[in-house]
Amino acid sequence: MSKTPTIADHLADRFDSRRIVVWHDPDGGYATELDTLAPGDVTVLQVADDEFAIKYRVLRVERSAKFLIYRSGTVPEGVGNWLLDIELAYGPVFTADRGALMRSDLGLTAPGSEELIARYSSFFDDAKLVTRLKAMPLIGDDATVVQAQMCAVLLNQKEHSFSELTRTLLMQHADGDTTGFDALASHGLADFYWAGASGIYGFTSQAPTVAGLVLWMFQRAVGGFDVSESNKVRNLALDFRGFRDSKRSSGAMKTLARTVERHLDYADHVGEIAWEALKETDVFDASEREVIRRLVEGISAKTMSYRDIADAISTRRRDSFWFDDYATLYEGLSAAAELIPAIRNAVLHVTSFGEGLTRYRDEWFRIDQRYRQFTQAYLTAEFKQPIEALAELVENAYVTDYLAPLGVAWQQQIDTVSQWHTAGLTSQTSFYDHYVAPTLTGRKKAVVIVSDALRYEVAEELSTRIRGENKFSASIDATLGVLPSYTQLGMAALLPHTTLAHSPEGDVVLVDGQKSDGTSNRGKILGAVGGAAIQSTDFMEMKPVDRRDLYSSNQVLYVYHDTIDATGDKAVSEHRTFTAAADAVRELIDIVKKLASANATNIIVTADHGFLYQRSKLAEQFNLTVKPQGEQIVKSKRRYVLGRGLKKNAAFTTFQPDQLGLSGDLEVQIPNSIQRIVQPGAGYQFVHGGASLQEVVVPVIQINKSRSDTVEPVNVDIHPESDRITTGQIVVKLYQSAKVEPHKPARRLRAGLYFGDTLISDEQEMTFDSSSDAGRDRFQSVTLLLSKAADEANNHSVEFRLSEPIEGTDQWKKYKSAPYTIKRAFASDDGWDF
Repeated sequence: MSKTPTIADHLADRFDSRRIVVWHDPDGGYATELDTLAPGDVTVLQVADDEFAIKYRVLRVERSAKFLIYRSGTVPEGVGNWLLDIELAYGPVFTADRGALMRSDLGLTAPGSEELIARYSSFFDDAKLVTRLKAMPLIGDDATVVQAQMCAVLLNQKEHSFSELTRTLLMQHADGDTTGFDALASHGLADFYWAGASGIYGFTSQAPTVAGLVLWMFQRAVGGFDVSESNKVRNLALDFRGFRDSKRSSGAMKTLARTVERHLDYADHVGEIAWEALKETDVFDASEREVIRRLVEGISAKTMSYRDIADAISTRRRDSFWFDDYATLYEGLSAAAELIPAIRNAVLHVTSFGEGLTRYRDEWFRIDQRYRQFTQAYLTAEFKQPIEALAELVENAYVTDYLAPLGVAWQQQIDTVSQWHTAGLTSQTSFYDHYVAPTLTGRKKAVVIVSDALRYEVAEELSTRIRGENKFSASIDATLGVLPSYTQLGMAALLPHTTLAHSPEGDVVLVDGQKSDGTSNRGKILGAVGGAAIQSTDFMEMKPVDRRDLYSSNQVLYVYHDTIDATGDKAVSEHRTFTAAADAVRELIDIVKKLASANATNIIVTADHGFLYQRSKLAEQFNLTVKPQGEQIVKSKRRYVLGRGLKKNAAFTTFQPDQLGLSGDLEVQIPNSIQRIVQPGAGYQFVHGGASLQEVVVPVIQINKSRSDTVEPVNVDIHPESDRITTGQIVVKLYQSAKVEPHKPARRLRAGLYFGDTLISDEQEMTFDSSSDAGRDRFQSVTLLLSKAADEANNHSVEFRLSEPIEGTDQWKKYKSAPYTIKRAFASDDGWDF
């Protein structure tokens, strides 16, 4: 502990800022110590009925010298005090009384300051605490505020408002830390804090504790804060909301809520809450779990429409304190709510080969997409239990009612095909001539990103995400993929060529007689058209200047990306296929941005093939027991066979190479529908090579980078119902003027009430993300509680303000505002201002 300042220290401090100090010492106890107490450059003058002489010397003769004028005995009052003018000019008068010294040193001028120092002697005897109090800076003319600042010092913080003191105590309590409150108690300030809790919040207890305050706060929250009841309720509601909304204390509030939830046995009773009330309840974690349980029940039992479920999830996303903890589960619920009705209502009837392809491109792909999104959410959610039953329902519906029957319906069309092409879709073998070559006019260039196994539905999500990036446009189309739908042939088909053929051993595909396996061989083929090939990992590791040089030095650049196939095509990792798909989307967006930074403006994203995937074990009827036979089996995989003189079998569809647009003599056999050839050690969830729609509808995304903005968040308008505020809260309607789309993303705003630049209410962050076509669905209301600071604005104009975040910072700027006038008739029911 630092030493307590001495009288000499106090005198030295006085002379740091003044030339003359007058010392009153009624009993003359320090008369013999003056020379040792005064600083060395100070002249000591003891008053001995020579006031006029002293005045003349210090004010006329030695105008720059420092003087300590020491006065013992009784000092005359009023005009009888000939030194009064000096005392007033160079005051305050110095006294050796400890309390007076402390009050003077700290600038305590509030009535009762002397008693304050005496009452909290343990605090004021601690030099470190006094030093920190003095640095606040101290508001010495209000004893209540001084005590609040003393509490702040003990809690090791600068903020002394009651809400901030409480926030710190709650955060410490959540961590099992009693240090702060123990410090208040040891210095006699606990009673002061509890008096504040009573005067500001209305909390009273014969034996108050932080745990008791926490329980009481949450009980009031469960009952709902009736802010019309009193200012104390309003204060509690404001701070409770503020504690939860702040990133600094939200984690602690969740910890406290879980503790109180157990104490109240809330989970045992939450099931009794009516749905309409439950949707608005978010005090405890159990309410979120109950909302999810009822949504699962509504989806499974078909008692809730997709719109009802989507609206409920949107409301929870905007308003629930617990939503982020269950965001992944909610993503799964949203996907399932759309997926299950889509499967139930799907008419999986195909009248022609071309119709099957276009209906998958335009319609059915969405079922695979929603299945992937649900399954990924289910597999990665931290809390799976709430949707385990739904996961089984989804899996059975997807495999039994969609994947298998679609495979059968599509196989009926494959059986009629004599040539693997259709007028409705460009063949993958024409990719370069159809999509790349036409762009290479004049000095234009093209970049092609080939992502291995980027299924059409994954690419559609990627296209949507890219349209949400500013200055980017994207459109998606599909090509008819090659057969067999595997990497070597698909990659070869995307290169400029005249002929494609399997090599005699089957593995390597020849492009106009040249080997096409590997980046080096593909680069040689592209070199004939002024192009080059590079792996995406190598491209991303390059320096920006090197990427620009690579782009500028080639007419065509192929970037090869492999995340989905590298994960799914291995038995040990195929269960992570959908995680790999999510990773691929993020990586491809990054690659596109890096290409755009390298000056690329025309970018095409495509794939070599798609894939089949299901989470569950394949039913026995889809595992072929019959083995492919023929004169020579060159290659046999789970979804295709290459050979010569292949023996026809009802379980396979057999193609001659010319039927598939291939040269050479290798025939191709494809297992029917979604069946697999059983192979030891091979995976069963992720497969490709066959002719299913998921495997052969191959995406082509055309992306352009422009200089002008293409993305602007949705507009939000303020719709005031009145321009007056007559109670302790205000409700404002806000309207999202258009639905959310990729180029019109959600807008995040913060709502608050301001008197000049002073916030006089709580602030609430809001997200406007409705995708509804109906305008009535795009209204939101915000309720703001007026703080005590609003009392100053009574009968004045104030501003309801919407602010938006400044990108890349933690700052906000005004978006829109509306004027209001506060006209309240009220009397404050507490005397606390700190």
